[in-house]
Amino acid sequence: MYAISLGDGAELRPLEVWHAEELLAHIDRGRAFIGQHVGLPEVVADLDGARAYLRSYADKRAADAGALHGIRQDGTLVGGLLFRTWDTPSGVCEAGCWLEPAAAGRGLVTRGMRVLLDWAFEERGMHRVEWHVSTANQPSINVARRLGMTREGVLRENYPHHGKRTSTEIWSLLAPEWRMARSGDAQHAH
Repeated sequence: MYAISLGDGAELRPLEVWHAEELLAHIDRGRAFIGQHVGLPEVVADLDGARAYLRSYADKRAADAGALHGIRQDGTLVGGLLFRTWDTPSGVCEAGCWLEPAAAGRGLVTRGMRVLLDWAFEERGMHRVEWHVSTANQPSINVARRLGMTREGVLRENYPHHGKRTSTEIWSLLAPEWRMARSGDAQHAH
């Protein structure tokens, strides 16, 4: 079982089917907060829903079509990072995230996504990583900015959520941009 340190007692670890009870407890702690912009709390409404969600990502991983990772703070599951879609032939994937309120504002998503972006671009040869975010979700938009992504446009009222239509910003990062930013980081470190 891998665990990648994100610093300050935080780790990135796989989320597996056998984590269903823990996932449900985590979603319950942050249900209203997590559900402000995404439908995950409706999907993980109960233990069966948690198992089905985790199984769907186990199936995606087996098919090389997506992946799910948990963010743990001092051993407790506090959020998730995922590749919702992953298409190796085209070199395009979509990344996403969620956090419970107690874990927000600490840079956990940004630090964890840097690990996953490095893996996607350098290990797996992806060319483009997309970030789809509600126009009302400023914290997630801020993550896209911190990761060096470019805002490409808005899908107007494309997502029905809690009885109203919300709009989605599309952000992306290309492999050459990532490498340029990483080489700049290395130069600043010296």
